Amino acid sequence: MPEYKLPDVGEGLIEAEIVSWKVKVGDVIAVNDVIVEIETAKSLVELPSPYAGAVTALLVAEGATVPVGTPIIAIGEPAAGSGSGSGSGSGSDADTGGEAPPMEIDLSNPAASGGGEGESLVGRSKADRGPVRRPRTGSASPPTLSAAATQMQVQGAFAPGGAQSQEVVEVDEPAVPATPARVAERPARTLAKPPVRKLAKDLGVDLGTITPTREDGVVTRAEVEAAAAALGHDTGLDTGLDTLAGARGSTTGGGSTTGGDSTAGARETREPIKGVRKMMATAMVSSAFTAPHVTEWVTVDVTRTMELVDRLRERRELREVRISPLLVVARAALLAIRRTPEINSFWDEEAGEVALKHYVNLGIAAATPRGLVVPNVRDAQDLALPDLAGALNELTATAREGRTQPAQMSGGTFTITNVGVFGVDGGTPIINPGESAILCVGAIRRMPWVVGDAVVPREVMQLSLSFDHRHIDGEKGSRFLADVAGILEDPGTALLY
Repeated sequence: MPEYKLPDVGEGLIEAEIVSWKVKVGDVIAVNDVIVEIETAKSLVELPSPYAGAVTALLVAEGATVPVGTPIIAIGEPAAGSGSGSGSGSGSDADTGGEAPPMEIDLSNPAASGGGEGESLVGRSKADRGPVRRPRTGSASPPTLSAAATQMQVQGAFAPGGAQSQEVVEVDEPAVPATPARVAERPARTLAKPPVRKLAKDLGVDLGTITPTREDGVVTRAEVEAAAAALGHDTGLDTGLDTLAGARGSTTGGGSTTGGDSTAGARETREPIKGVRKMMATAMVSSAFTAPHVTEWVTVDVTRTMELVDRLRERRELREVRISPLLVVARAALLAIRRTPEINSFWDEEAGEVALKHYVNLGIAAATPRGLVVPNVRDAQDLALPDLAGALNELTATAREGRTQPAQMSGGTFTITNVGVFGVDGGTPIINPGESAILCVGAIRRMPWVVGDAVVPREVMQLSLSFDHRHIDGEKGSRFLADVAGILEDPGTALLY
């Protein structure tokens, strides 16, 4: 029975988090069917199955972070996962020493865990069952069930729909003879799905004190909230909001809580540093303390650029894409790099060289719920304006959905970060590792501006450029920034480049 091991989907990644399973035990899948969504240090990635067959075991729970190479799912023959009486094949052979074939618990059947009214333990002979996978190293040995019982999982927690699944099954547990004595030895364990367990932990509720009302013995979210209310705890939850949102909503600046009771609600919320956020932090620290940053500013009258954007939106060939000032800024930066190629270079410390790139992989910094990502448009210097607009649209949409692949974030040569979308005028951005400069685009504001001898309202933007001062001096950084500003002030000057 093949086990699918977590692959390295990026460049030297060492671990990933299981975000959500797209299959459940018993599903029959084909090669290349998406089976799981994982979060790496760079992005969310959907993994296809390299095997065809029936899912016999989900070896890692949602929310767990495991090293690359860890078995995450077991897939058997299609017949092994079909039918109510077929086994999952996750057990091991047990020698009973008798002539009669031993009976084993069918772990893929809900009745094997005692679920379902009027149902009994279901077994089948070893001869009928066929070959099975032997237990993995480190799993519990057949003589005892106490350790193996700790691997019992709620199928609903692994199902893509979560609450849509009502079955409770055991996965990846070594098979033992299905004798009533051994089944009776199995310790009781409160059943609940991972989100409910997290809620109970946040609210300080012991799941063992709750008597479930469901027939399958699974504790529900409502029962946890009721138990918390009975203990006098403020759940900090509004209808339709998750635990984290409720906890955040119950606190204010300075750590004090809202409402009259200073003891009610959570005083702080902790989030693990992992995945994209961890990768971003490591990259920013490395860049900030390796390359000597210099930042220059310029304020630009972009009234003519805004008029150009309005005209471009009326063009027939551009009606299918979103046109924004960022498109013109990107085009201006690509043209300005032609005059100052050092902006599109890299200081190679190990080689003792400066690598001047003759192509531009244009990175666009994007804020996502999981952290900052910088996907890039490959060979952006060769794209016509409509193609560049389409590429930027696709890039930002993919980033917002958290679907940017690791390959799309590698090999960048120059980056633009747009803080103007948040209403911010400017900043001192940190250079993306592997590059030498980053352009920050501020908000466009209508302000009084001197034109000739008159003061008139104009559309004004601030630009700031951070660059690596080891090999880009002030003259080169200033020339590049002035060229970008000049094109944005008068887009017609782009014809000179």
